[in-house]
Amino acid sequence: MRFFLLLTLLLSFGLVRAEPTTAPTAGNDEITRLINDRGFLARIGDVGNKVGSRASELVMNSMAFLGVPYKRGGTQADTGFDCSGFVRAIYEQTAGLLLPRQASEQAAATQKIDKHDLQPGDLVFFNTMRRAFSHVGIYVGNGKFIHSPKPGAEVRVEDMGISYWAKRFDGARRVSAEDAQQTPAR
Repeated sequence: MRFFLLLTLLLSFGLVRAEPTTAPTAGNDEITRLINDRGFLARIGDVGNKVGSRASELVMNSMAFLGVPYKRGGTQADTGFDCSGFVRAIYEQTAGLLLPRQASEQAAATQKIDKHDLQPGDLVFFNTMRRAFSHVGIYVGNGKFIHSPKPGAEVRVEDMGISYWAKRFDGARRVSAEDAQQTPAR
């Protein structure tokens, strides 16, 4: 129920137009206001001022799924996500791109980037099962990422700098339209 309420709010927000201002500023766009109003900046830092429109949409869409339970093999919000199912669903719903199903396949199908080049919407990979690229999340900015972590947990934002994640970081990847299949318009 909470998910549908947030989704309805986000959709209705997109239909409301603000009066034009005399000079655009970094903090006056609708997405930045929504991020501030909903308290997302307290969770992920000052992302709103640093992202492009596509990355901003990816981050905003992913935040709508905070609290969705983990489910092994899960690919849908109503039943739960595993890590790669969550990433795949966000990219399909937001960017119309269909990524491979498993985290290791997602890593192989996307462009390797340096950790220092991370931008919101990039993928971050971790070795959580004693094998490379066994876990994936979406970078949201300021060293934080959103993911569906493990059985008994829910989609959440975490800091990549904490010891557990820092020790297990496997690499970062950027998704381009060439890397993924385009999904047909619905």
